[in-house]
Amino acid sequence: MPLGNSHMDVPSYLKGYEEQYRTDPRGAALAWFVEAKYGLFLHYGLYSIPARHEWMQALEKIPVAEYAKLFDQFTAERFDAGFIADLALDAGMKYINITTRHHDSFCLFATKQTPFNSINAPSHRDLVAELAEACRARGLGLFFYYSHGRDWKHPHGPRNDQWGGAARPKYDTPDPAYAPDGEYDLQIYVDFMAAQIEELLTQYGPVAGIWLDGLGVPKSGDYTRFHCDELYAMIRRLQPQCLISYKNGLLGSEDFRAPEYKATEETDKPIEICTTLFPPKLWGYSAELVKQSKTADEVWEIIRDARQKKANLLLNTGPRPDGSIDPIHEGVLREVGARLRREGFPT
Repeated sequence: MPLGNSHMDVPSYLKGYEEQYRTDPRGAALAWFVEAKYGLFLHYGLYSIPARHEWMQALEKIPVAEYAKLFDQFTAERFDAGFIADLALDAGMKYINITTRHHDSFCLFATKQTPFNSINAPSHRDLVAELAEACRARGLGLFFYYSHGRDWKHPHGPRNDQWGGAARPKYDTPDPAYAPDGEYDLQIYVDFMAAQIEELLTQYGPVAGIWLDGLGVPKSGDYTRFHCDELYAMIRRLQPQCLISYKNGLLGSEDFRAPEYKATEETDKPIEICTTLFPPKLWGYSAELVKQSKTADEVWEIIRDARQKKANLLLNTGPRPDGSIDPIHEGVLREVGARLRREGFPT
C-alpha cells in the first residue's frame, strides 16, 4: 500500500498525525492508539442467532454440520454500520473492532477461501465492507478480530490431540468434517488464514489493526508451525500502519498487548484491556443474560481502572440475532459517553 505524499493518503482515523505518518506510519498509528483510549468491540456471527453463547458449538458439542445449519438463518437485516459507528462516537470511542471470523469459521466478509460467509448466507452482504466505509467516513479506526489459533470447522484446523488450549470441540466421536489422520495437514490451515488476512488487508482500505485470538493453542506446542513471523511480515508489508496484537503476545514483536478483563503482566508495550458489557466470559449476544449487563457506573469504574494502568479499554457488545444493538447496551454506552463529555476520562 503506497503511502503517497498528500494529505488524502493519510487514513482518516490518523487525522492530526499526518507528518509522522508519512515518515513512520507504524509510529503514528501507535501514538494515535495510545491517545485513543477507548474502543467498541463487536462479537457477531452465527452464534448470535440462538443467542446463548459464542462458544455454544464447543460447549454443547454441536456437530459441525448441525451447527452450520445456522448459516441459512443469517439475515443480519438490522445490522446498520452507520448506526453502530455513530453510537461508538457518541460513546466517546475512537475505534471499533469486529469479529471478521470467530472460532466457528463463519466470515462476515467477502472471501474466496470458503463459501461459509455472509455474502453467501441469506444476508448477501459484506458486513466488514459496510463497517469499513462507515468508520472511514467518521474518522474511526477499524480493527479486525480474527480467530487464528482455533477453527471448529476447517478440516485442517488445529487438533486437540496435537494442541492444548481447547483447539476443537471435544466430540465423543471424531466429527466427519475433519480430515482423518492420513490426510491432515496443519499447513493447509495456516495458508488459509494467511490468504484470508491478505484479503482483509487489500479489500477494505486502511486497517487500524489485526487482532488475533486463540493464543492458547499455538502456545501449547511448537508455535513456529503457525508461521506468525511470516504473517506479521505480510501485514506490515501490505499496510505499514496496521498494528498487530495477539492477546498477551506470542512472538514478542506484536505492537500491543490485549489481555481480557485486567492487565496482570508488566510490559513495555501499550496495553488494551478487553472486557464485555455482558456477564464475564460472555461476548456474543445472550437474550437471557443481557439484563444482567454492566451499568454505566460499573463501566465508568472499569474505564477508571484502565486509565490508572495507562491502558486502553475495548468494551464489547454482541449485536442481537438481526444485527441490531440491544437497547440496554445502547443506553449504557450513550450514558457513559455523555459523562465523558462532561467530565473527561476518569483518573
